[in-house]
Amino acid sequence: MTEYLRPAAKPARPHFSSGPCAKPPGWAPEKLATGSLGRSHRSKLGKARINHAVDLTREILGIPATHRIGIVPGSDTGAVEMALWSLLGARKATMVAWESFGEGWVTDVVKQLKIEADVVKAPYGTLPDLAALDQDTDIVLTWNGTTSGVRVPNGDWIRDDRGGLLIADATSACFAMDMPWDKLDVVTFSWQKVLGGEGAHGILVLGPRAVERLESYTPAWPLPKIFRMTKGGKLIEGIFKGETINTPSMLAVEDYIHSLEWAKQLGGLNGLIARADANAAALDAWVQKTDWIDHLAADPASRSNTSVCLKFADGAVTGLDDEAKLALVKKIAGALELEDAAYDVAGYRDAPPGLRIWCGGTVDTADIEALGPWLDWAWAQATVAA
Repeated sequence: MTEYLRPAAKPARPHFSSGPCAKPPGWAPEKLATGSLGRSHRSKLGKARINHAVDLTREILGIPATHRIGIVPGSDTGAVEMALWSLLGARKATMVAWESFGEGWVTDVVKQLKIEADVVKAPYGTLPDLAALDQDTDIVLTWNGTTSGVRVPNGDWIRDDRGGLLIADATSACFAMDMPWDKLDVVTFSWQKVLGGEGAHGILVLGPRAVERLESYTPAWPLPKIFRMTKGGKLIEGIFKGETINTPSMLAVEDYIHSLEWAKQLGGLNGLIARADANAAALDAWVQKTDWIDHLAADPASRSNTSVCLKFADGAVTGLDDEAKLALVKKIAGALELEDAAYDVAGYRDAPPGLRIWCGGTVDTADIEALGPWLDWAWAQATVAA
């Protein structure tokens, strides 16, 4: 058995949670602009700061002028729910799920809204055949499976002449992956993922086809106020011009702006993608030389560069059932936290037992490199204790 000594060096920032994620390097509360705090979000200053956040979002992500961007309540979940409740029902839907959040949207559409839908599933670690999806239906999927580590590699399979809408929950993809905006009708994400912002706020991006649907279709069910995007059959444009549906936290807005300005200094999206790719590559280098761990995502082409999910290697935990494996995960994660070597690295509760390491752009590659020896040490401590 390999002997793993206690490493001498620790990650400088041991924040590897997949949400809320690590703050940008050098972040400190005193670096946030405070002029808007204590002011109304509807004041001239408050509205200007909200619009500044939206403008920076468009610039960094390369979102076309044809697409509207709105800050909405309820984090990414709220943004997705707004889209599902407001847009679906005009035609049949196809719900695509290969991890827990996709499963959640299946439940909402099939059991709550009771919309006619095909449900296409794949096991954790794999993707379904996306090219085989019926694109004359409204398709709902997670662009990056935060709890499985499997992402959609590109948008080449999406037809330009599709009849239905393409709705993508992209909360752990935006700012780390190149999104094919011209092929996406609805995209949602939240601040607390790739840019390490604060929770409770979501972003809803609507393409022209989604706006057309909103203005030509009225759902059969009542819509709560926070979901309503039209009035008198017309889009409420103010939602996408700094007039938020409810009161946002201006502190969270300023925190988001700080992260966006940091990203801009890196070179924008290309800089963020490069950092995430470097982090994922550093973690993969450790996985490749480690005999007790493996990637949950089977195909490197669809392996996430943000929420990297790991499973115990075949033969490493022979004879252990899932309950025992989960107990082992808790021991590993607990040992790392006690040492302040890594926080929040246990896999998602509904995923196969294993670890999940956030590799988004706010994490430094040096910290990923320093993490590997600590993971080996924690594995040794947990298995010896067992």
